[in-house]
Amino acid sequence: MSYCNNIKYNLLTTVKDDFPTMVDHLLAQLPSDETIVRLAFFGTPANNEEYLKRRSVLCEKIDQKFGVNKPALSYVSQPPLNAPLLVEVHSYQANKEDRIIYGIHNDLSYVIIENETGRFLYAGGFQGDVAGSGVEQQSVEVLKLVNELLEKEGFPINSIVRQWNYIEQITAFDGHNQHYQSFNNARAVFYKKTNWPLGYPAATGIGANLGGVLIDFDAVLLHKPEDKIKPIDNKLQVAAHAYSEEVLKKASDKKETPKFERAKSLTISGKELIYVSGTAAIRGEESLENVGVVKQLHITMENIAELTGVAKLLMLRVYLKYKEDFSVTESLLRNMYPDLPVSYMCADVCRDELLIEIEGVAVKDN
Repeated sequence: MSYCNNIKYNLLTTVKDDFPTMVDHLLAQLPSDETIVRLAFFGTPANNEEYLKRRSVLCEKIDQKFGVNKPALSYVSQPPLNAPLLVEVHSYQANKEDRIIYGIHNDLSYVIIENETGRFLYAGGFQGDVAGSGVEQQSVEVLKLVNELLEKEGFPINSIVRQWNYIEQITAFDGHNQHYQSFNNARAVFYKKTNWPLGYPAATGIGANLGGVLIDFDAVLLHKPEDKIKPIDNKLQVAAHAYSEEVLKKASDKKETPKFERAKSLTISGKELIYVSGTAAIRGEESLENVGVVKQLHITMENIAELTGVAKLLMLRVYLKYKEDFSVTESLLRNMYPDLPVSYMCADVCRDELLIEIEGVAVKDN
């Protein structure tokens, strides 16, 4: 079977309890017949001290369950709206020819799958000094760690196909420096270390309540010339990396554009997997302001449809600026996609006027 059929995405939730018990409930639900390659937990710690304690508990629980065969792990400080704690599970249905490699770098676990079609790296939990430095410094530190792992395992920087960037208080400022712009500047410097003939990664840049700067990513190297990696543009939107200065903030007197594609696709053995970047109600490069969350939701889903075409959605992750918008958003999306796994988080979107952002994964036959 194609890699695009074997990679799985699922969402697990639990009822309210103390944090260690909720983690146990979630881990007990993991599939036993699949290789777990990534676990992304989303919760609501009260402050960065509690965040670090809960992250430590989570790491201990993962050690106990998986031993040396640990998946990539991250703990994101975003309040889930459809559960007190939830985990997004990325897993793989391995074939006999697949080689599964588990590694540790800087105390962070990662997984590599190798087979005749390529090499696939899943890594996450890259963070700077959560309590002691600003966004720009953390961004530089985190990207340095990312680079170290890529070099260690023989993946060039431009092999990153999907990246998640969680930024504490994303639209806030340190003096004159907006957090998201500080991150974009650091990412641009990092990405300039190479060229990007197959386009930048699909990516999400989203707010987190706590946790500083946190990065997860997937990287892919394909072996066969008939298999392809390509960027997907949306004719309704300007590419984010081509934004004009008018829609950018400033940090350290720089205005680097967000370096990501609207979507990125992998075509392997006749199947196409589409990573949909964080998508919002933007047309051209301008936000649709003062239209309410329902209108922004419909425009966002039109943008996603433009990227995925006839592909089947496998999952969606929804970020809402205001928790009061959860009920109507959940109802509308459930009517559109009654059987689709959808998670909902309360998080600041990268522009103050945007009320909702949605990312996802889709697959289709080519």
